[in-house]
Amino acid sequence: MSSPEQEVRAASARFYAGLNRMANGDASPLADIWSHDADATTLHPIGGREVGWGKVQESFNQVAQVASGGQIRLDDQVVHVMGEVACEAGMERGTISLVGKAAAIDHRVTNIYRKEAGHWKIIHHHADLSPAMLAIFKELTAKA
Repeated sequence: MSSPEQEVRAASARFYAGLNRMANGDASPLADIWSHDADATTLHPIGGREVGWGKVQESFNQVAQVASGGQIRLDDQVVHVMGEVACEAGMERGTISLVGKAAAIDHRVTNIYRKEAGHWKIIHHHADLSPAMLAIFKELTAKA
């Protein structure tokens, strides 16, 4: 039998597998690891704050439409489990191409998980702002 920390680490691995699929154009796998509740939130490296699963999902789908060649990993992972809630901190590192322009990923991240119906689901993802990604999206919106 696995410990709660091992279960959260497994949920984190599923989240980052889904995030990598999103960074290559397909955000659909994220639906399996995210809470679908109204209190799901995200603060992306491209700015903004999304509240509620629908908005969170929409934001990942929008990035997936312009993303390719992404590889994202979580380094320096620390997990704390407090009953039915867990907090994970670390460094996201890798690369992603947005509208054909490469951006390095190297920022701090905090993820919060909650146990729902026996499964750990992510309810919050917070990454530092990425100047490289912001510059690409600023250029993209300036052309629109």
